[in-house]
Amino acid sequence: MAIPEPGSGLAIQDIPGHMRRSLLNPVLLLSLLHAYVGLRLLMPLPIGIAGRTIGAALLLASAVLIPWSLRHGTRAERRGLAQAATWAGLIATGLFSTLLVSTLLRDVLLLGAHLILPARLYAPLPVRSALAVIYFSLVATAMGLLMARGRPRVVDVDVPVLHLPRALHGFLIAQISDVHVGSTIKRGFVESIVEVVNRLKADVIALTGDVVDGPVQQLAAHTAPLARLSARHGAFFVTGNHEYYSGEGPWSREMSRLGLRVLKNEHVVLAHDGASVVLAGVDDFGAQYFDPAQRSDPAAALQGAPADAGARILLAHQPKSASAAAAAGFDLQISGHTHGGQFWPWNLLVRYFQPFTGGLHRLKNLWVYVSRGTGYWGPPTRFGVPPEITLLRLVPTELVPSGLARAGLARAGLARADLGAAG
Repeated sequence: MAIPEPGSGLAIQDIPGHMRRSLLNPVLLLSLLHAYVGLRLLMPLPIGIAGRTIGAALLLASAVLIPWSLRHGTRAERRGLAQAATWAGLIATGLFSTLLVSTLLRDVLLLGAHLILPARLYAPLPVRSALAVIYFSLVATAMGLLMARGRPRVVDVDVPVLHLPRALHGFLIAQISDVHVGSTIKRGFVESIVEVVNRLKADVIALTGDVVDGPVQQLAAHTAPLARLSARHGAFFVTGNHEYYSGEGPWSREMSRLGLRVLKNEHVVLAHDGASVVLAGVDDFGAQYFDPAQRSDPAAALQGAPADAGARILLAHQPKSASAAAAAGFDLQISGHTHGGQFWPWNLLVRYFQPFTGGLHRLKNLWVYVSRGTGYWGPPTRFGVPPEITLLRLVPTELVPSGLARAGLARAGLARADLGAAG
């Protein structure tokens, strides 16, 4: 059994004893990985016994704090030393992730250098590369923390829609995704998001899942500012996988109480200046594993929609819904889930697990926009993958350069504030 996700609302004491004992294996593996990093990075350095002792103590603290924060540090109401330990453990998680991957890459490169370089050229490399790994990991973690905790930037994206009625030219959708309100993202962060989104004066606000990491009774005070979201046609919410980890039923009811329309394999028709927009939403792609009756179904969400709608838009947490959305006849799917990988090196690897990882993409006649996330999950770091609030604007296809529209190039080429940054 895997260690519970941060913010899942599952505490170690809630797990039966025989299952709890199986958690020792990942803890042992984590300890061995810390030992590996220590041996490979500390031993070559000319820092003496004192330096190695300090380094070993820091690695030991990391090996203790990481599993503690994953098991016990998810409660949003923690204060004092418990909250400090949560922050330290989650920062250590990001730092150690970068350290471990960098150390593995260093060893591969050192092996190659040992095989092809003469001894005199190879001799200084172990020390220099160990220092480079340590410096890079510290700088990447610090920069990632600043980026993750800063105010998300607004990313403007033009989406070309075929035969878009004139009344819908410039129709604005503000997207919030993957906030992950929980142990380190709280009310103040949510308030700043609401402030930014309301200033955008959007026609629709879309919350595309993973808003929370924890049960309603712990986090309701921190999500309360969402009630102040304001748009011409209102705010809409679809579930993500973390809502299911945290209690989907209570959270769907809470979102409704806050004034958000929860879309569960259904649609609404928005009348906009004489034209109509079909806005549909589906439950998370994996919802059937929690409740078979909530299987995500884009076709069902569109059933009964007017055939003459000017645009058909689907809110779906995971990009994996795109194939079904394209088959159902949607013009645009708005998703999140991937965080764009969140930080190095996972931003390079996430594309092997998701069909689209960030930015605007084309699948047959469907445009798919994937947010890189407004908050973060787990480690408070976003190195190389800044958080975003997205402002999508519907434009007629004929106003888009014909080469782009014809080729359907989607590497955020239409995103004015995000050129070339997809994936």
